[in-house]
Amino acid sequence: MAGIVVIGTQWGDEGKGKYIDILSGDSDYVVRFSGGNNAGHTIVHEGVKYALHLIPSGILRKDKTCIVGNGVVVDPAVILMEIDRLKKQDVEMAALYISDRAHVIMPWHIALDELQENAREKGGIGLGTTKRGIGPAYADKAERCGIRMGDLMDAETFRQKVYASIGIKNAIIEKVYGGTPLDAEKIITEYLEYAELLRPYVTDVNSIIHVALEQGKRVLFEGAQATFLDIDFGTYPYVTSSSPIAGGVCTGAGVGPRMITEVLGVMKAYTSRVGAGPFVTEQINEMGDAIRELGHEYGTTTGRPRRCGWLDAVMLKYAARINGLTGLCMNHLDTVGKLDKIKLCTAYKLDGKVIDYYPSNLKELERCEAVYEEFDGWKDVDISRVRRFDALPEPARLFVRRIEALAGVPIKYIGVGPEREQTITM
Repeated sequence: MAGIVVIGTQWGDEGKGKYIDILSGDSDYVVRFSGGNNAGHTIVHEGVKYALHLIPSGILRKDKTCIVGNGVVVDPAVILMEIDRLKKQDVEMAALYISDRAHVIMPWHIALDELQENAREKGGIGLGTTKRGIGPAYADKAERCGIRMGDLMDAETFRQKVYASIGIKNAIIEKVYGGTPLDAEKIITEYLEYAELLRPYVTDVNSIIHVALEQGKRVLFEGAQATFLDIDFGTYPYVTSSSPIAGGVCTGAGVGPRMITEVLGVMKAYTSRVGAGPFVTEQINEMGDAIRELGHEYGTTTGRPRRCGWLDAVMLKYAARINGLTGLCMNHLDTVGKLDKIKLCTAYKLDGKVIDYYPSNLKELERCEAVYEEFDGWKDVDISRVRRFDALPEPARLFVRRIEALAGVPIKYIGVGPEREQTITM
């Protein structure tokens, strides 16, 4: 039995898709356990770029089984669009299953997400959501009025649940936010068409996962978003609405902790984030712009430019503890190497006093100053073809080893380019 978890250690966009794609080569099943189509994984294989938002990254390997777990919120139109796009790209897709317990993103979730965020932005307290209905869908799940994929498969049940919700949702949309009310019959017609297209994929995936683990299969659990977007342990309220940390696997895929044998955290050799919230090592200057352009830091899902800054080892150590990391997977070592000097945050100063923990209080976090160590770059050496650690330039090796020491976790993989093959296995 091998249950391997791959999660993000920063604010997302660390390049998890690449390592999930690599690790899926030795896995039998790939399971997505949290989030919705607010996530985006980009995989580059043989020069072709594949952008995935709901479908697990293992879908490119036809001999695997991919599962969308119960912890995911599913927009039927989006997942159908992804399936269609992969077929048009002539991808021989892996087997795909969607949990009948996964909640459905409904049109009122999308409408409310946009209206609520617009209202917050006017008040100067916008959260930077993707406005794709993720938060409202999880809110309905917690409020026990959500609609699950299993409900969508039953026309009578689905109709009843739409009418049970539409009245109060329209009242909020129209009377609170001044929006346009939604048409229940139009929604029912549209979504029942989705239901027929999705019916071959929807099933009780929990039993599939358990049988696989009991048979000694290798199951890879694919994280979306990242540690610092976790609703409990991230920079709340500038977070997502689910638990994208390793612990979220247990509730998002229905497996016990004993079934998890390895937890790999994906990181960049620098830090980036999208949306609002404190960011201690952010560089709002020419250096931040340089990192953004060198790393092509624009959102897979939204196209938004990402905020960029130096690697934060305080965050990394926190992520290692929260997730129980057994290893790290680094990306963009080639990117930072193109700079003359590279900085690494080793601690924070809060009100003049050095601390080595990550504050939960955002006012304290905003007052924190980064304590840096500086390393030489290696811009005269192209490391994109390097496949052995000992073949890297000495400054690169020193940088990597210092990160390991600060995080207290070994780095197991190093990305020196976007392609699957541009990876050093430690």
